[in-house]
Amino acid sequence: MTRKKSRQGLTIVITGASSGFGKGVAQKLAAQGANVVLAARRTDLIEELAAECGPNATAVTTDISDEKEMVELMETALSKFGTVDVWFNNAGLGILGSFTDTPLKDLNRLVDINMIGTMYGSHLALRQFKSQGYGTLINMSSFVSKVPLPFGAAYTATKFGITGMSAGLYQEMELEKRSDIHVCTVHPWVTDTPWVEHLANYSGHEIILGPVDDPEKVIEVIIGLIDKPQPNVDVGFKSKTAVASYELMPKVVEYLNGRSLLAMLRSAPQAERTSGSLHEPKRIGTGVSGRMRERLKKKLKDEEK
Repeated sequence: MTRKKSRQGLTIVITGASSGFGKGVAQKLAAQGANVVLAARRTDLIEELAAECGPNATAVTTDISDEKEMVELMETALSKFGTVDVWFNNAGLGILGSFTDTPLKDLNRLVDINMIGTMYGSHLALRQFKSQGYGTLINMSSFVSKVPLPFGAAYTATKFGITGMSAGLYQEMELEKRSDIHVCTVHPWVTDTPWVEHLANYSGHEIILGPVDDPEKVIEVIIGLIDKPQPNVDVGFKSKTAVASYELMPKVVEYLNGRSLLAMLRSAPQAERTSGSLHEPKRIGTGVSGRMRERLKKKLKDEEK
């Protein structure tokens, strides 16, 4: 019989905790006894999650692109639990569609959320870790930080930025000989979370992506980094294969990826253009899973008829 791991006394701050990876990580760590600080814009959802997780959970309404709110998030965590052992920069959104068809205000907003928000969190976390002498920073990136995504240029840019910043921070900690401060970057494949339900869509078509990975695979990797930090993790066979293939045959991979994505978009039903959850969070997409696999199966069945 496997002994259940205890996380008693561990405090982790999780941004983007109202759904997807953030929610899944919070649920698992809280069940293991950790203190979880849940941050997201959707107050009702993180308060419900905090109630589910128990007395060692607290919800803090946070727009990660707002420096003041991020400072308040750190202050709340320290006030309630005395320390922060792990900071998980998870919150992020996407845009799919023609770059020139996407309003500049949406492109700027994506950079504010994905890149600037992750920078704020990293700055706050590392300052605290240096003060207390230890800590683990986990930044959520994507395989597209290594394999560019057409019709997702701005999203790709933010993930390139996160991966580059994290790599630089990792080197800083090494050069400063801070062996107990870790910087980890996670690069998952397209995963079955509610990401699609929240992204800005300027493609003119419904977004049905696949094949996608199970979110549990990524959640387990994230939690594993608490025990065994690694600077750079490509999650799953598909992500590792995509990265390795691009390094060996960049032009071939670009050709295949671009045409397969374009074909997938054009074969999907038409849809209205939307800014998604960039400016105001949507109520939809509240689970760990986004049911993307179900939608892809339905699409494939419809195409066979």
